[in-house]
Amino acid sequence: MENKRIAESELIINSRGAVYHLDVRPEELAHTIITVGDPDRVPAVSKHFDKVEHQSQHREFVTHTGYIGNKRLSVVSTGIGTDNIDIVLNELDALVNIDFQTRLVKEQLTSLQVIRLGTSGALQDGIPVDSFVVSSHGLGLDNLMAYYAFENTTEEKQLLEAFRGQVMLQPGGANPCLFSAGEDLRKHFTDGFHTGITVTCPGFYAPQGRKLRGQLSNPNLIDNLTGFSYEGHRITNFEMETSAIYGMGRVLGHQCLSISAIVANRIRQEFTKDGAAAVEALIQKGLGIIAGL
Repeated sequence: MENKRIAESELIINSRGAVYHLDVRPEELAHTIITVGDPDRVPAVSKHFDKVEHQSQHREFVTHTGYIGNKRLSVVSTGIGTDNIDIVLNELDALVNIDFQTRLVKEQLTSLQVIRLGTSGALQDGIPVDSFVVSSHGLGLDNLMAYYAFENTTEEKQLLEAFRGQVMLQPGGANPCLFSAGEDLRKHFTDGFHTGITVTCPGFYAPQGRKLRGQLSNPNLIDNLTGFSYEGHRITNFEMETSAIYGMGRVLGHQCLSISAIVANRIRQEFTKDGAAAVEALIQKGLGIIAGL
């Protein structure tokens, strides 16, 4: 494939030589990256760094880069939703795999480690609030990945076919997609973690079965998600970013993992009494493992 120069309209680089939305320059990014949704959670992670060498903020995208011991890490806030993940993952990739001077894709590509530390709602009775879930797969009910070319593994195709057979979605709605976690990362996060399929929804209310005043078009969605089972795989939780992180990782060649603190159990109809403490516990446990990768 011809390596064409990427036009200024396609990759926007600002006056200080930083990629547009993140406002980060290539030398300001580590190759192991923690993503969080909430911009205020970035300092909650970087306060555990031994040294912070870079801080930037543009819109909802906050980046801190520093060290724990000899391990260089960046923590980046994505905001909420798969549309923001599209921006963040593309720009993180551009920072390491596109030469900002020539605007050409580099001959030697870099594979990043991208680890989401977020919050989520459990869809199984046996996953209590304040516990942690590692997403073995991200199953998207949004439509972001329909705009990208990718290949699924045989296992992913089988799981997706089983899902379509068991979980009825509204005609004309989502076209589900499914991607597995980066195994090189996942294998390090086993002790003290639940594991299962994470469903990624395109909204917080009706797309996650919540009813305030608007009527639901699919009132049985939560029951159908909870009841899904295929060869030992079950849906453990849902949130709003994981499938896009896994999907973009597949497209761009990065190792990705999503880990969630459970702040709600939708089956028990329970909510954590201290969400900040649950997130802090996840950060501390996660960093203890990430620093050793």
